[in-house]
Amino acid sequence: MDYVDGFVAPVALADKAKYVAFARQAALIFREHGATRVVECWGDDVPPGKLTSFPLAVQSREDETVVFSWITWPSKAARDAGMAAFMADPRMAALGDMPFDGKRLIFGGFQMVVDA
Repeated sequence: MDYVDGFVAPVALADKAKYVAFARQAALIFREHGATRVVECWGDDVPPGKLTSFPLAVQSREDETVVFSWITWPSKAARDAGMAAFMADPRMAALGDMPFDGKRLIFGGFQMVVDA
């Protein structure tokens, strides 16, 4: 089964267009380096929780929403190689600063176990 990288990040509402443009360019680069799918989702119904929630996890502010994203790869080995190539790709530096606070980004790699 595929390997999945998952991401949750706070993004300023005012930066939606900038984020989408950045994400589209990054997605093209990820795909060139082996990703099979790149999905970016803009928070629409992401309620704050009392103990746990997406907004609490990334410490989002009132002027931000939460973005939920994932990238699928054919395998963990393909992900490791593709992510290294992505990070070294000079086009990423040309995109400039990420349109979100990377210090509050949550990310991780996951082995898919069910795909129904």
